[in-house]
Amino acid sequence: MTVDVPRRAGVAVALATVSIDAIGVGIIFPVMPDLLLSLGLADIGEAALWGGALATLYALMQFLCSPLLGALSDRFGRRMVMLCSLAAMAIDYAILSVAGGLWVLLIGRAVAGAAGATYGTATAYIADVSKPADRARRFGLVGAVFGLGFVLGPALGGAVGELHVRAPFMLAALMAAINFVLAVVFLCESLPLSRRRAFDWRRANPLGAMRRALGLPALRWLLVGYFLFALGNHVYPVIWGYWSKFTFEWSVGTIGLSLATYGVAMALVQGVLIRPSVSWLGEARTVAGGLTIGALVAVGFAFIDAGWMAFALTPIAALSDLATPALTGLMANRVEDDEQGELQGVLASLMAAASVLAPPMASGLFYRFTANDAAWHLPGAPFLMSAVLIALAIPLMWRSLFPRLPSPDCD
Repeated sequence: MTVDVPRRAGVAVALATVSIDAIGVGIIFPVMPDLLLSLGLADIGEAALWGGALATLYALMQFLCSPLLGALSDRFGRRMVMLCSLAAMAIDYAILSVAGGLWVLLIGRAVAGAAGATYGTATAYIADVSKPADRARRFGLVGAVFGLGFVLGPALGGAVGELHVRAPFMLAALMAAINFVLAVVFLCESLPLSRRRAFDWRRANPLGAMRRALGLPALRWLLVGYFLFALGNHVYPVIWGYWSKFTFEWSVGTIGLSLATYGVAMALVQGVLIRPSVSWLGEARTVAGGLTIGALVAVGFAFIDAGWMAFALTPIAALSDLATPALTGLMANRVEDDEQGELQGVLASLMAAASVLAPPMASGLFYRFTANDAAWHLPGAPFLMSAVLIALAIPLMWRSLFPRLPSPDCD
């Protein structure tokens, strides 16, 4: 019992880390269009392009650093990596709160991306202290607290952003600092010395780590599907603020409210529905169902022209988030205990790679289909791209999800 108490406290801090990280990222979403316009950009289309560039830089740094942090956590433990990352994030957001030009924003987002891979390390921490049968449910809890952070982040960003366009960055710095203090006091180490392994640069290299993971037949197509789903889903945070401001003329506060609505729905889906879904349908069918819903709802977002429709579709869209914890749990159960950090680093790198590609793809489509000379005026075009990517993941993963489906009997 004495061992379980600090572990429970550590799990609580790991979950708080995920939530506060989500708050820190989501809190700036509502103000980014106005912040970029305040720096002298010509119009919302140009602001969307620069917003895409900032998001790409952030994601590129996460792509490069996530396997490194995962490998370091497998060697030195989860606690040290999380503490260093949280301290760097707190300092970075404080600098961003006084950024006076685009170059400062670019440097700041690069540092935030490098330090912001605590999600993968926190997930590896959860895997360390969970039984294989409980991992999908626990990863669902990770998704739920991320959703809770995504509720509070945009809502807080929309509220304090009405006061001053820089205020959300100041609040994000305070959140990260509080998270750091909590981790110093309560976070115990989850990876004992006997389960650690030597650091290997080949595993820490994002391309090397992914090459090794993709070489495993049990993971190959699941990872490909995970990447396509992540790429399709990243269209939403990249383009939502610009699309809703252009299409519905929403204010900063309304954009924050809409993102918070999605966060509430996501938290309910991953915190409440994931366990019965996996119990009734199994992990594989939960993944397939979530992907199908995600593709269909993205088509809906592409063509709506009223704000109330966006709010109505949001809870349905959140059902697609059943796929992520079920798929993560499925893959975690197919690797060894001393490879959990590496797997989560690979998943974080795939997520980051999707974040690198999604901003130029989505913002470029938005810019082209909202231009005055556009042959087809369709601000929701990026959502059609999202639907195609998510739908493509289903047939690619099918045999890996259902490897034992019986063949039809010829007689």
